[in-house]
Amino acid sequence: MVVRQETHPGSGAAASPPEFREAVATMRAARLRPEIFCEEMPAPQRIAPYSAALSADVTVDDTDVGTGRIILLHDPAGNDAWNGTFRCVAYARADIDLDLITDPMLADVGWSWLTEALDAHGASYGAESGTVTRVATESFGSMSDEHGTAQIEIRASWTPRPTGDPMSPVALDLAPHIEAWGELLCTAVGLPPVPEGVSVIPSRRGQRGVGR
Repeated sequence: MVVRQETHPGSGAAASPPEFREAVATMRAARLRPEIFCEEMPAPQRIAPYSAALSADVTVDDTDVGTGRIILLHDPAGNDAWNGTFRCVAYARADIDLDLITDPMLADVGWSWLTEALDAHGASYGAESGTVTRVATESFGSMSDEHGTAQIEIRASWTPRPTGDPMSPVALDLAPHIEAWGELLCTAVGLPPVPEGVSVIPSRRGQRGVGR
């Protein structure tokens, strides 16, 4: 699988700046848990001159329990709102216990899942912003026998920063950001963290490297 890239209409991916191509290559190098099925998706073409995008589903016991997407935007001219030339835009949605929907700390906890995942993976970032939304669904009438459901939705964007490592072969390494997004998805659906030092192997549906 190849991460889909979008550029100026008619320019072709080969015309994209080297720094963008390098950043997309690091997206492909990210390694995700086997519960995550990750694939390319069409990237928006009007937000920034260059973009690349991924979508993912989290599957537990053959049931999809979470979904998300992450988009890398690049504007060589820079963007004042981003305070940089690159921007990550992420979305995550997960089923949660209906009892949690009334927890006043749910939104704060949901946002902390993202920031803690970014920090844990060593992703350098700034100018972060976003929202956390809780959604409850109740059924009535002929559907009243269906149980209520609840979901949490996290929408976020942040500006990825160079790691500052002089030994790094690339100027901007997006792999930690993609891996943090993957961890956000798994945390949101309630999967326990993988113990430090333990490697997970690919599952039937999982993708270990998003660019494969």
